[in-house]
Amino acid sequence: MTLGPRLLVFSDLDGTLLDHRTYAWQPAAQTLERLKLAGCGVILASSKTAAEIVPLRDAMGLGDWPAIVENGGGILEPGADGTEGAQTYRELRAAIARLPQGFTGFGDMTPQDIADHTGLSPEAAAHAQARQFSEPGLWTGPDADRDAFVAAAQDAGLTVQQGGRFLTLSFGGTKADRMAEVVDRYRPARTVALGDAPNDVAMLERADICVVVANSASTGVPPLAGEDDAVSTSRRILRTTAEGPTGWAEAVNAIMDEITTTKDPRPDG
Repeated sequence: MTLGPRLLVFSDLDGTLLDHRTYAWQPAAQTLERLKLAGCGVILASSKTAAEIVPLRDAMGLGDWPAIVENGGGILEPGADGTEGAQTYRELRAAIARLPQGFTGFGDMTPQDIADHTGLSPEAAAHAQARQFSEPGLWTGPDADRDAFVAAAQDAGLTVQQGGRFLTLSFGGTKADRMAEVVDRYRPARTVALGDAPNDVAMLERADICVVVANSASTGVPPLAGEDDAVSTSRRILRTTAEGPTGWAEAVNAIMDEITTTKDPRPDG
Protein backbone atom coordinates (compact mmCIF):
# COMPACT_ATOMS: atom_id res chain seq x y z
CA MET A 1 0.00 0.00 0.00
CA THR A 2 1.31 3.44 -0.92
CA LEU A 3 1.75 5.62 2.12
CA GLY A 4 0.57 9.22 2.18
CA PRO A 5 2.67 12.15 3.37
CA ARG A 6 4.21 12.02 6.83
CA LEU A 7 2.58 15.35 7.57
CA LEU A 8 -0.42 17.16 6.13
CA VAL A 9 -0.77 20.77 7.28
CA PHE A 10 -4.16 22.51 7.22
CA SER A 11 -3.80 26.25 7.55
CA ASP A 12 -6.13 29.19 7.88
CA LEU A 13 -4.96 32.26 5.96
CA ASP A 14 -5.96 35.69 7.34
CA GLY A 15 -4.22 36.27 10.67
CA THR A 16 -2.54 32.86 10.50
CA LEU A 17 -0.38 32.26 7.41
CA LEU A 18 -1.14 35.80 6.18
CA ASP A 19 -0.30 38.83 8.30
CA HIS A 20 -3.56 40.37 9.51
CA ARG A 21 -2.58 43.89 8.42
CA THR A 22 -0.32 43.45 5.39
CA TYR A 23 -1.50 40.05 4.05
CA ALA A 24 2.17 39.09 3.66
CA TRP A 25 3.07 35.38 3.86
CA GLN A 26 6.75 35.66 2.96
CA PRO A 27 8.06 35.20 6.56
CA ALA A 28 6.86 31.60 6.19
CA ALA A 29 8.35 31.06 2.71
CA GLN A 30 11.37 29.03 3.87
CA THR A 31 9.16 26.83 6.02
CA LEU A 32 6.78 26.21 3.12
CA GLU A 33 9.77 25.20 1.01
CA ARG A 34 10.99 22.90 3.79
CA LEU A 35 7.62 21.16 3.87
CA LYS A 36 7.62 20.78 0.09
CA LEU A 37 11.11 19.26 0.03
CA ALA A 38 10.05 16.82 2.76
CA GLY A 39 7.03 15.72 0.72
CA CYS A 40 4.59 17.18 3.23
CA GLY A 41 1.39 18.81 2.02
CA VAL A 42 -0.11 22.17 2.90
CA ILE A 43 -3.86 22.60 2.50
CA LEU A 44 -4.99 26.21 2.63
CA ALA A 45 -8.30 26.47 4.50
CA SER A 46 -9.91 29.86 4.45
CA SER A 47 -13.00 31.99 4.20
CA LYS A 48 -11.50 33.28 0.94
CA THR A 49 -13.00 32.43 -2.43
CA ALA A 50 -11.40 30.18 -5.01
CA ALA A 51 -10.65 33.28 -7.09
CA GLU A 52 -8.65 34.69 -4.17
CA ILE A 53 -6.89 31.46 -3.25
CA VAL A 54 -5.71 30.42 -6.73
CA PRO A 55 -3.01 33.13 -7.05
CA LEU A 56 -1.98 32.73 -3.41
CA ARG A 57 -1.73 28.96 -3.72
CA ASP A 58 0.34 29.30 -6.88
CA ALA A 59 2.65 31.94 -5.35
CA MET A 60 3.25 29.70 -2.32
CA GLY A 61 4.08 26.73 -4.54
CA LEU A 62 1.07 24.71 -3.35
CA GLY A 63 -0.68 24.18 -6.67
CA ASP A 64 -0.37 20.38 -6.41
CA TRP A 65 -2.62 20.33 -3.33
CA PRO A 66 -6.33 21.06 -2.92
CA ALA A 67 -7.55 24.00 -0.87
CA ILE A 68 -10.60 24.47 1.32
CA VAL A 69 -12.51 27.58 0.28
CA GLU A 70 -15.23 29.77 1.79
CA ASN A 71 -14.96 28.38 5.33
CA GLY A 72 -15.49 24.83 4.14
CA GLY A 73 -18.21 25.54 1.60
CA GLY A 74 -16.22 23.68 -1.04
CA ILE A 75 -12.87 22.31 -2.18
CA LEU A 76 -10.68 23.88 -4.84
CA GLU A 77 -8.99 20.96 -6.58
CA PRO A 78 -5.32 20.95 -7.58
CA GLY A 79 -4.84 22.88 -10.79
CA ALA A 80 -8.41 24.26 -10.84
CA ASP A 81 -8.84 27.93 -11.66
CA GLY A 82 -11.89 28.58 -9.49
CA THR A 83 -14.28 29.61 -12.25
CA GLU A 84 -16.99 27.03 -11.55
CA GLY A 85 -20.63 28.12 -11.42
CA ALA A 86 -22.30 29.91 -8.52
CA GLN A 87 -25.85 28.52 -8.40
CA THR A 88 -25.44 27.69 -4.72
CA TYR A 89 -24.53 31.31 -4.01
CA ARG A 90 -27.60 32.64 -5.80
CA GLU A 91 -29.82 30.34 -3.75
CA LEU A 92 -28.07 31.45 -0.57
CA ARG A 93 -28.61 35.13 -1.36
CA ALA A 94 -32.31 34.45 -1.88
CA ALA A 95 -32.51 32.73 1.52
CA ILE A 96 -30.75 35.65 3.24
CA ALA A 97 -33.18 38.11 1.65
CA ARG A 98 -36.00 36.38 3.53
CA LEU A 99 -34.33 36.95 6.93
CA PRO A 100 -34.78 39.98 9.23
CA GLN A 101 -32.85 43.02 8.03
CA GLY A 102 -29.54 44.13 9.51
CA PHE A 103 -27.00 41.95 7.70
CA THR A 104 -24.93 43.56 4.94
CA GLY A 105 -23.27 40.87 2.85
CA PHE A 106 -20.54 41.10 0.25
CA GLY A 107 -23.25 40.87 -2.40
CA ASP A 108 -24.67 44.15 -1.05
CA MET A 109 -21.30 45.92 -1.23
CA THR A 110 -19.19 47.35 -4.00
CA PRO A 111 -15.59 46.18 -4.45
CA GLN A 112 -14.53 49.52 -2.96
CA ASP A 113 -16.71 48.91 0.12
CA ILE A 114 -15.02 45.54 0.60
CA ALA A 115 -11.61 47.13 0.06
CA ASP A 116 -12.37 49.73 2.73
CA HIS A 117 -13.33 47.05 5.27
CA THR A 118 -10.46 44.69 4.52
CA GLY A 119 -7.54 46.74 3.26
CA LEU A 120 -7.57 44.78 0.00
CA SER A 121 -7.01 46.46 -3.34
CA PRO A 122 -10.20 47.00 -5.36
CA GLU A 123 -9.08 44.23 -7.73
CA ALA A 124 -8.50 41.80 -4.87
CA ALA A 125 -11.80 42.87 -3.33
CA ALA A 126 -13.56 41.93 -6.56
CA HIS A 127 -12.06 38.44 -6.27
CA ALA A 128 -13.35 38.28 -2.69
CA GLN A 129 -16.80 39.07 -4.05
CA ALA A 130 -16.70 36.12 -6.49
CA ARG A 131 -18.65 33.85 -4.12
CA GLN A 132 -19.71 30.27 -4.79
CA PHE A 133 -20.78 28.79 -1.46
CA SER A 134 -21.06 31.40 1.29
CA GLU A 135 -21.83 35.03 2.12
CA PRO A 136 -19.61 36.94 4.54
CA GLY A 137 -20.76 40.31 5.77
CA LEU A 138 -21.21 42.72 8.64
CA TRP A 139 -23.98 43.03 11.16
CA THR A 140 -25.08 46.64 10.62
CA GLY A 141 -28.39 46.49 12.51
CA PRO A 142 -28.93 47.21 16.22
CA ASP A 143 -26.73 45.09 18.48
CA ALA A 144 -29.81 43.93 20.35
CA ASP A 145 -31.21 42.33 17.17
CA ARG A 146 -28.14 40.34 16.18
CA ASP A 147 -28.96 37.22 18.19
CA ALA A 148 -32.48 37.13 16.75
CA PHE A 149 -31.04 37.36 13.23
CA VAL A 150 -28.65 34.48 13.89
CA ALA A 151 -31.49 32.40 15.33
CA ALA A 152 -33.68 33.13 12.30
CA ALA A 153 -30.85 32.15 9.95
CA GLN A 154 -30.33 28.87 11.79
CA ASP A 155 -34.08 28.18 11.77
CA ALA A 156 -33.95 28.66 7.99
CA GLY A 157 -31.31 25.93 7.75
CA LEU A 158 -28.31 28.22 7.35
CA THR A 159 -24.97 27.84 9.11
CA VAL A 160 -23.64 30.97 10.80
CA GLN A 161 -19.94 31.38 11.62
CA GLN A 162 -18.18 34.33 13.22
CA GLY A 163 -14.69 34.86 11.83
CA GLY A 164 -12.00 37.35 12.67
CA ARG A 165 -13.79 40.16 10.80
CA PHE A 166 -17.01 38.92 9.25
CA LEU A 167 -20.16 37.00 10.02
CA THR A 168 -20.51 34.31 7.34
CA LEU A 169 -23.69 32.50 6.28
CA SER A 170 -23.83 29.31 4.22
CA PHE A 171 -25.84 26.15 3.63
CA GLY A 172 -23.40 24.22 5.79
CA GLY A 173 -20.05 22.58 5.48
CA THR A 174 -17.13 23.57 7.65
CA LYS A 175 -13.38 23.57 7.36
CA ALA A 176 -13.42 20.47 9.58
CA ASP A 177 -15.82 18.66 7.20
CA ARG A 178 -13.63 19.33 4.20
CA MET A 179 -10.51 18.49 6.23
CA ALA A 180 -11.93 15.02 6.89
CA GLU A 181 -12.48 14.53 3.15
CA VAL A 182 -8.91 15.55 2.32
CA VAL A 183 -7.46 13.32 5.06
CA ASP A 184 -9.44 10.36 3.67
CA ARG A 185 -8.01 11.10 0.25
CA TYR A 186 -4.33 11.43 1.19
CA ARG A 187 -4.03 9.26 4.33
CA PRO A 188 -1.21 11.20 6.04
CA ALA A 189 0.66 9.82 9.04
CA ARG A 190 -0.05 12.97 11.04
CA THR A 191 -2.12 16.11 10.63
CA VAL A 192 -1.44 19.64 11.83
CA ALA A 193 -3.98 22.45 11.81
CA LEU A 194 -3.24 26.13 12.39
CA GLY A 195 -5.75 28.92 12.98
CA ASP A 196 -6.38 32.13 14.88
CA ALA A 197 -10.17 32.60 15.15
CA PRO A 198 -13.28 30.89 16.58
CA ASN A 199 -14.29 29.54 13.17
CA ASP A 200 -11.07 27.49 13.15
CA VAL A 201 -11.89 25.55 16.33
CA ALA A 202 -13.51 22.48 14.74
CA MET A 203 -10.61 22.15 12.29
CA LEU A 204 -8.07 22.55 15.06
CA GLU A 205 -9.74 19.89 17.16
CA ARG A 206 -9.66 17.35 14.31
CA ALA A 207 -5.87 17.53 13.96
CA ASP A 208 -3.26 15.42 15.70
CA ILE A 209 -1.37 18.62 16.48
CA CYS A 210 -3.15 21.95 16.55
CA VAL A 211 -1.54 25.37 16.66
CA VAL A 212 -3.35 28.51 17.75
CA VAL A 213 -1.53 31.40 16.09
CA ALA A 214 -1.50 34.61 18.10
CA ASN A 215 -3.48 37.49 16.60
CA SER A 216 -3.97 40.62 18.69
CA ALA A 217 -6.62 41.86 16.24
CA SER A 218 -8.81 38.74 16.62
CA THR A 219 -11.25 37.70 19.32
CA GLY A 220 -8.92 34.74 19.72
CA VAL A 221 -9.48 31.02 20.07
CA PRO A 222 -11.07 29.94 23.35
CA PRO A 223 -9.60 27.04 25.35
CA LEU A 224 -9.86 23.91 23.22
CA ALA A 225 -11.25 20.59 24.36
CA GLY A 226 -8.68 19.02 26.66
CA GLU A 227 -6.40 22.06 26.73
CA ASP A 228 -7.05 22.86 30.37
CA ASP A 229 -7.37 19.27 31.57
CA ALA A 230 -4.82 17.94 33.99
CA VAL A 231 -4.80 14.65 32.08
CA SER A 232 -3.05 14.96 28.74
CA THR A 233 -4.94 14.06 25.57
CA SER A 234 -3.68 12.37 22.42
CA ARG A 235 -3.98 15.69 20.59
CA ARG A 236 -1.20 18.18 21.15
CA ILE A 237 -2.20 21.83 21.49
CA LEU A 238 0.28 24.63 20.93
CA ARG A 239 -0.14 28.40 21.11
CA THR A 240 2.34 30.80 19.53
CA THR A 241 3.55 34.08 20.97
CA ALA A 242 4.59 35.51 17.60
CA GLU A 243 1.76 36.55 15.30
CA GLY A 244 0.87 35.67 11.72
CA PRO A 245 3.34 33.98 9.37
CA THR A 246 6.23 34.44 11.81
CA GLY A 247 4.41 32.47 14.51
CA TRP A 248 3.22 30.00 11.86
CA ALA A 249 6.76 29.32 10.71
CA GLU A 250 8.16 28.97 14.23
CA ALA A 251 5.49 26.41 15.18
CA VAL A 252 5.74 24.37 11.97
CA ASN A 253 9.54 24.33 12.10
CA ALA A 254 9.40 23.03 15.67
CA ILE A 255 6.98 20.29 14.61
CA MET A 256 9.15 19.40 11.61
CA ASP A 257 12.24 19.22 13.81
CA GLU A 258 10.41 16.73 15.98
CA ILE A 259 8.94 14.47 13.32
CA THR A 260 12.21 14.18 11.41
CA THR A 261 13.72 12.51 14.48
CA THR A 262 10.79 10.15 15.17
CA LYS A 263 9.61 7.06 13.34
CA ASP A 264 6.53 7.24 11.13
CA PRO A 265 3.73 5.85 13.38
CA ARG A 266 2.16 3.79 10.59
CA PRO A 267 2.99 0.07 10.40
CA ASP A 268 4.87 0.51 7.12
CA GLY A 269 6.55 3.75 8.22
